[in-house]
Amino acid sequence: MGAQTLKAGQIIPRHVAIIMDGNGRWAKARGLPRAMGHKHGVENVRVVVERSLSLGIKYLTLFGFSSENWKRTPNEILDLMSLLRNYLDKEINELNEKNIQFKVIGDREKLDSDIVKLIETAEQITKTNKDLTLTIALSYGGRRAITLAARELANRACQGQITIDDISEELFELTLETRGVPDPDLVIRTSGEKRISNFLLWECAYSEFVFFDILWPDFSGDHFTQAVQEYCNRERRFGAA
Repeated sequence: MGAQTLKAGQIIPRHVAIIMDGNGRWAKARGLPRAMGHKHGVENVRVVVERSLSLGIKYLTLFGFSSENWKRTPNEILDLMSLLRNYLDKEINELNEKNIQFKVIGDREKLDSDIVKLIETAEQITKTNKDLTLTIALSYGGRRAITLAARELANRACQGQITIDDISEELFELTLETRGVPDPDLVIRTSGEKRISNFLLWECAYSEFVFFDILWPDFSGDHFTQAVQEYCNRERRFGAA
């Protein structure tokens, strides 16, 4: 199924988020080291970015590395960080040429300083781009994000900057690091797992979910289009009758 199969007039998701799962299992099934699965997984990011542009998706958020992933072996973490460095070094100019804004959410304090610098440079270079906002969640956990926002509002209340009655859902959203980005309309997860894994817990309150049994390195642009088509076929009621 290709992008051309979407019907004219269909309301496509404005924001798609993806839990990219299955790199390790993909490598194991082929007798390869886990690092090769991650390498193919990173290469697949370009596939979904290109398909997002062709479909007119405006926001794409990818779960790249969770706060729980720090529990993996030191060698695997080194491999993942090396791939991240390479991506930030090699891909950002191309993203900029394609008018894509690049953002990172998550705990940067756990990342090496050179990686943080690369992220800051990439965000600065692409900050005015408008065709697509690509957000990568790195060292990210949804509970941590909610806790930090709650702590920030509590601190502001203690300092007299706001009152308790000022705290609303709207103000809370403006305190999250995802502020300025609309909530995901569609969340895709690969590898056959059917859980949210601490990803965008606040933001996914009314998201539609599509699950694939396909491992992430095998996920194609046509699979992406298939998920968007399934979204288009659903009726979103947001709790209404």
